[in-house]
Amino acid sequence: MKSLLAEGGTSMNPRVRGYTAYSIGVTVVWAVLLLLAWMLDPSRRFDSIVLVFFGFAIGWLSATIARIVYPPPRKYRQRAEPTP
Repeated sequence: MKSLLAEGGTSMNPRVRGYTAYSIGVTVVWAVLLLLAWMLDPSRRFDSIVLVFFGFAIGWLSATIARIVYPPPRKYRQRAEPTP
């Protein structure tokens, strides 16, 4: 079995990398949106935006847990290499 260091760290599943990049991107977008909403309109509309954010966060958390707990369909799994 090869180690990640020997391969240069390239054996990370592309599915995981993609979801990590998505999560970081969404976090940045929400941070900017919430900051702008708070700076430009600190009234009752900001509360509505925060409620939408919490709804999104709950959905994101649910999807993240599902990705961890449930394996992908068999056709998307990487084939295991035979061990000598």
